[in-house]
Amino acid sequence: MEAIRVRAVERVQSGESPEVVVSVLGFSRACVYKWLAAYRAGGWGSLKARKLYGRPHKLSGPQIQWIYRTVTMKSPLQLKFPFALWTRGMIRTLIWRKYRVKLSLASVGRLLAQLGLSCQRPLAKAFEQNRSLVEQWVKSEYPKIRAQANREKAEIFFADESGIRSDFHAGTTWAPIGQTPVVKQTGQRFSLNMISAVSPKGQLRFMVTRKKVRASVFVEFLKRLMHGWGKAIFLIVDGHPTHRARLVKKFLETMKGKLKLFYLPSYSPELNPDEYVWNDVKNNAVGRSIITNTKSLRSAVTSRLRYLQKNPKHIRTFFQSNTTRYAA
Repeated sequence: MEAIRVRAVERVQSGESPEVVVSVLGFSRACVYKWLAAYRAGGWGSLKARKLYGRPHKLSGPQIQWIYRTVTMKSPLQLKFPFALWTRGMIRTLIWRKYRVKLSLASVGRLLAQLGLSCQRPLAKAFEQNRSLVEQWVKSEYPKIRAQANREKAEIFFADESGIRSDFHAGTTWAPIGQTPVVKQTGQRFSLNMISAVSPKGQLRFMVTRKKVRASVFVEFLKRLMHGWGKAIFLIVDGHPTHRARLVKKFLETMKGKLKLFYLPSYSPELNPDEYVWNDVKNNAVGRSIITNTKSLRSAVTSRLRYLQKNPKHIRTFFQSNTTRYAA
């Protein structure tokens, strides 16, 4: 029993849900929270068979269970907090409101760690997104597109546009405590627009421009994409009006089936592997460079894009995230 208790607490601390752990071990739901409460009060020794005396429990097993479920299953807004993300201070207030138990911020942090929770940066998703359409795309629509591409011996590409400004920063550096480092750069503000397309095989095609990405610029990119390409291309893009413009449709008609456009579900950028191209360029090139003028900005962007273009293995990793693996 001692070994089971220890193993259960260790698995929860590693990030497994207490509900899953207790079901695997075959005990009642209350057991695991009771063990977590005992460990919190007396450490590993409190999980042994013999009784060890220590400080009394501030929180019982059922109380810890309620805290875990509240933090993992509810938004702070539901509990009348002004902010939508949980903080230690808010959880401390929550515990006081519910059980009249006072904990320090450090104690709340230890409690959350003991429950297998960690502080993470949340992903942003548009509330307008239709989840059923996303599931339909992944399970039904895209497999049909891939099957059609195989029949017509076409190559599938995912395309997207993005802009980058001269004042974009990324990364951190070391400095004495209390002395924030300063990186000198131009005070001017200028930007550059980029269009790229990637394939599951690791191919990358791109274009960099100072112009706004309107229908004419997008058509220019499509011409470059098809230049010297022997096979047909199935290009998957989002539903931006630029991609559905009359000028684009007229150009597609001239291609006579050699180039076909397909559209991702609305408000679903996470489904597009090409998003990772811009994340890479911004964070690994522009965000870590000294940008002094438009020439240096263009140089940083194009050099990183050419590096990616020569590394298909790196491009293929963009198709390995939880939301893009369907397209690999």
